[in-house]
Parts: sequence; structure tokens; C-alpha cells
Amino acid sequence: MIPIVAYADRLSVAPGEDIAFKVSSTGTEPFEARLVRIICGDPNPAGPGIKEEAIEADLGGPYPSRFQAVHRGSYGRIEDAPDLRGIESFTLMAAIWPTTPTKGEQGILAKLDVGSGAGFALIVGAGGGIAAVVGDGAGGVARAEVAAPMRERAWYRVWAVYDAERGKLSAGQAPLEPAFKVADAGTAEATPGFTPKLDTAAPLLVAALGGDPATSHYNGKIERPALFDRALADPAAAPSESALAAWDFSQDIPGTRMVDTGPHGLHGEFINLPVRAMTGSGWTGAEMCWRHATAEYGAVHFHDDDLYDCGWETDFTFTVPADMRSGVYAVRLTSGEDEDMVPFFVRPPRGGATSRACVLVPTFTYIVYANYARDCTDDQYRARAAAWGARPWTPDDHPAFGISTYNFHSDGSGVCYSSRLRPILNLRSAFLAYYDPRGSGLRHFTADTHLFDWLDAMGHDFDVVTDEDLHEEGVALIAPYKVVMTTTHPEYHTPETLDALATYTQRGGRLMYLGGNGFYWRVARHRELAGVLEIRRTEGGIRTWAAEPGEYHHSFDGAYGGLWRRNGRPPQRLAGIGFTSQGEFIGSYYRRAPGADDPRAAWIFEGVEDEVLGDFGLSGGGAAGFELDRVDHRLGTPAHALVVASSEAHSADHQLVPEELLDYNNTVTGPPPEALIRADMTYFEMPQGGAVFSVGSIVFCGSLPHNGYDNNISRIVNNVLTRFRGD
Repeated sequence: MIPIVAYADRLSVAPGEDIAFKVSSTGTEPFEARLVRIICGDPNPAGPGIKEEAIEADLGGPYPSRFQAVHRGSYGRIEDAPDLRGIESFTLMAAIWPTTPTKGEQGILAKLDVGSGAGFALIVGAGGGIAAVVGDGAGGVARAEVAAPMRERAWYRVWAVYDAERGKLSAGQAPLEPAFKVADAGTAEATPGFTPKLDTAAPLLVAALGGDPATSHYNGKIERPALFDRALADPAAAPSESALAAWDFSQDIPGTRMVDTGPHGLHGEFINLPVRAMTGSGWTGAEMCWRHATAEYGAVHFHDDDLYDCGWETDFTFTVPADMRSGVYAVRLTSGEDEDMVPFFVRPPRGGATSRACVLVPTFTYIVYANYARDCTDDQYRARAAAWGARPWTPDDHPAFGISTYNFHSDGSGVCYSSRLRPILNLRSAFLAYYDPRGSGLRHFTADTHLFDWLDAMGHDFDVVTDEDLHEEGVALIAPYKVVMTTTHPEYHTPETLDALATYTQRGGRLMYLGGNGFYWRVARHRELAGVLEIRRTEGGIRTWAAEPGEYHHSFDGAYGGLWRRNGRPPQRLAGIGFTSQGEFIGSYYRRAPGADDPRAAWIFEGVEDEVLGDFGLSGGGAAGFELDRVDHRLGTPAHALVVASSEAHSADHQLVPEELLDYNNTVTGPPPEALIRADMTYFEMPQGGAVFSVGSIVFCGSLPHNGYDNNISRIVNNVLTRFRGD
């Protein structure tokens, strides 16, 4: 276990507002909390190092250490009700699509007190076949279990029946599409040696057994679960309309309710966000959008490692003072020799700005990448982390806090929901994404602190706002600023954030896009639940997994997911450049282009005589690499945009993005693949005095601190920022 770990109830907070911290500590000593302003989070001794400013604040404490558990696994819960009591005979049934049928017992539909054994359940048995379970309320359990294991990722009608008159318990499974020479259908019958006690106050659970927390979570899809208060002679053919309760998962897909279409309205709630808008057993393929054929999307995919909100109790709350400077802060927690830190962002007072410049912090990208297990925590990584005093805790070693949308669930399906209401191990200063022999090996938050450090060192005041702020408040939030800067990787956006940025530049705002692979994927926010995002890895795009056919539309908002390019909004329309190539974490350099000498852009290079730009840096050893963006007029780059520098000499592993390829030799926009592997540093004007400056490289900001901030990349950015923040 990690000795002390924590999270906050929010990432962005305004002066006068509260932020709550939730801490779990395995130690016996109390923990203390102190407040710091984060300047640089890079532990590399060859760079600026960890730089923080202590902030006077009364955070209370010391606080007693206590362990707070994490309960993973999604399921549905229907609270006990009078209409669920007094049952003597029953039939449970559902359509299921199991993904790990032989992993052990898994609940499908259960009203079971796991302590006493009272109640009844329909489960996947330890051998992979369906089982019916009843208990006597004194620890005795009887079951009827089908011997034939079910196939993975195949649809079955399954059932459990208890007939009190006959004293018989039975279970069955029938494949909806039988496979040739596969014996996976079957029934089983047993006679309990006792009179089952079916009446229990336990809740009725879908995709788990009883207990608090729930146990034996199911992996796979479930559709149309139903409960009958009688024994059916032919459960596979029974109409759900005659059920005591029948839950239709095709209703209220964007919400968290389980809708009961039976006579008693026994509605329930989904816990830990199982995936909705999933194709069901009757999906025909005629409609690819669940909004147009909801009946075909009545399945929900449950996972034993789903996690939305850890639900920890609050240990202390901090009220941000009215005069607190906008910026990047953290609460540092210590208990004896153990420590953790929780970053957060203080925005300016609501309705006002305190600077002419603003940094847009990509919290949507942080959430999507939250706890990304990269499988890189090897001996080399550990030695580097130990030598630099970097954080030793990684998602590879500690998956208990949920994984990222770049990982797979335990059943092999891709993760499409991610939440910030949990400890995020890679959202910490001194966290190394991987071992980088040429630099620091930073991604996301820690890499973004190179920009915060540079701004501080160069004497530029700035405010910070987050993606969540921009989504909620739109262009009004950033309208007061002369210039808005991105950090290294603003990859994930909603329509609201893109609309705000586009309107901002059209109305005279200046945008500095200081990263790569930005404005690339479309995400959705949940209408009810805070801090959670949805991503569907649809056709095209650099991705670690692919959505199943028919599951390309978000469950949260019904919109087509995937790339913004596939949604008619390529990044070039906003930033002038868009994602074109990815390779290993190796930085190359830019070469000055003819556009640098154009009178419209010559001021960008004031004091810069070099032809080669950025052949140095803390991220991969250079300013251009890993993920690259280029201009493309067919995709929306303005005709008057100037390319002032382009990168070259990239490592052989850099490949063109798949959405650009027609075949192995031809691209959508014409040029050969090798010609499109470059980053274009680009400048263009917008109406009413607006302008856009884009660099197109994810490792760019790692070059800013080089040589004590005295280098050609630093001078270029300083020239642009000074110009953009002026009148």
C-alpha cells in the first residue's frame, strides 16, 4: 500500500471557495498539511529542480491517520422494498455477454445476505456455467450449476428458478447464436436439503452478489434482467411484461438510474459507472447511434475494476483567501517519513481577471490520462526515480485507484470513463512518466510545470483557468485576457471548450498553442456526476484500444465520439496545425523557415539569429518530437498562415497518424507519408487584432529552461508573449 495518499473534491477553486481534501494513511502517526505554490515539478538535477514557495495558511491539524478503502467494481443496486419480500418461488433471468466466464463466481442478479446465506441469486459459477443459488439463513447454501462453461463475448439467455411446490432449484443457459460443435447450452437441477429462506432485507444487486461492499463482481454485458415471483416452466420464453420487476437499460441511457418497467416501479441506481449505450443481443447493425434505436442498445457493460468516486470522508477543508494569487498550488501531507501532495489550481475571482495573460490548464487531459499504467516501472526507472528523489509510486504498481482510458479493464475491454474523484498518482510533482535517457521523462502536469517555471523566471504574471472552468463558463471566462496560453498537451476537448477558444480568437484574442497533439479527441461530461469524462476510441486516431462497432457514440451526451477531425473540426481550424506524427520520446529540432523573414512575423525572431532552433531540452533532448503537428490547408489552416520554422531529422520510429493514410503509400491530403512527419511553428493573424502562434510539438516546453532560460526557444516564446499581451 502507499503509506499516505489523498485527493481533493475539485481541481479548480476560486477565491472565497472551499476545497476539501480526503486522506488515507496507513501509519500510526498523525499527518500534517501545509500549502505551497508550485513553480517547477521536474526533479531532474540537470534542470531547474523542484521549486516551490511556502504559503502561509492555517490548514488545521495535525490530523489522525486512518485508512480509507477503495471499492472497485460496478453494479446495479435496488433497495429492499415491500414488493420484494415474501417471495416463496422465483424466476430470475437475463441476457448476458460474459467476458471472463471462468474467472470465478460472479453475480448476475442477486438478493442475498452473504452473512447468513438468506436469499437467492443467479450467478456465473466457478466453472463458467450458470448457477442458481438459495440459502437457509443459517449459513447453508444450495445450488444448481450448469456444467458447460459459456463462451467469452457471446450472448446467452440465462435463468434461475426455484419451485417451492416441487422443492426444486434449477438453472439454465441457452446461446442466442449457437456455435458449431460447441456444447455451451445446458440446464441443471438440484433439491435443496432445506427450506430456503428467500425473505431478506438485503438489496437486490445486478452484476454483483451481496455484502457491503458488494462482492463477486461480474465482467461483461447484461441486458433486460427480470424477477418473477413464481416458478416459470419455460424461462427462456417468458415475456418480461409479466414480471414482478423488469429493468430496461435502454431507458435513460445518459443517467445513472436503472428503470423498472414492472408494476411496482422498483427502480435502482448504477454504482461506479458501468458503461452504457452498449449494443445489446438484438443489435442489427442497421443503426450505429443509440439515440436512433434505443431498444438495440439496452445492454450495460460491467467491470470488476470500474471506479467513479472513492467516496472517502473529508479530513479537512481549505477556504481560498480572497486575495490569493491565481496559480498552481498543492497541499503537502506528511506523516513521519511518509508524504504525499495534492495539486490544485486557483483561478482568479469569478467575474474578473488579475492579469492580461492566462494559462489554460488541460485538466480534461489530466483526467483522461489519470493513473495511466504505462508498464514502464522497471529497474532502470526505479533507479532513476531513487537517484532524483522522484515519486516511487506508479500506477503500474498501484492499480487500486482505478486506471486510465489508455488502459484495458481486467476483461480486455478498453476504459472509456475516467474520474478525478480518486487519488491520481501521475498528477504529482516529481512524477516521472518513464525513463528518458535524454531528459527528464515528464508528461502532462509535471511537463507543464516547465512553462509555469519559465513564466515565473521571466517575470510574466499570469492567471490560470482550467478546461472545466472553460466548459462551464464559455468565452466569457477568457474574454478579459489579451492572450491565452496552452501547456504541452491540450488533447481532449468538449464542444463547449472548442467553441469558447474559437470565439475568443475571432473576437480579437491571442492564442499561444505551446504543445502538440492538441484539440484532437472529443470527450463528454456527465450531466449529473461531477468530475467524470467519457471518451470513445472510434475509427481512426492514435489509440491504445478500439471501440466495438456500434459503440462510437457517447452515452453521456449521445454525440459521435472519437477525433474532432472526424466530427468536422480538425485542429487546424483553431490552431493552424494538427496532429500528424508520433514516435518515441525523442526530441529533434526546428529549422528556421522562409516565413520567419516575412515582415508580418519577423518580430518573433528578434534577437534570434540561429538557423537551428531547439536542439536541446529536458524532454527527449530537443524541442520537436514525440507528437508533432503540421499545417494543412485542406484541413483548415488559414491561407495567410506563415510557417516560421519546421522540424526535421526525426527518429525512424516516427510514424504518420493512421487517419491520414489511405493505404501504405498514399495519404488523404496528397503528399507522401514521409513528407508529413514534421512540426510546423506557425503564426497567423485573426480579426480585431487577434492572432495565433502554434509550435506543434509536445516536448517544446522542455526546452524553455535550457541554459538558465537564455536560449532561442525561450527568446521566441518571450517575444510572442510580450507582443500578444500588449495592446
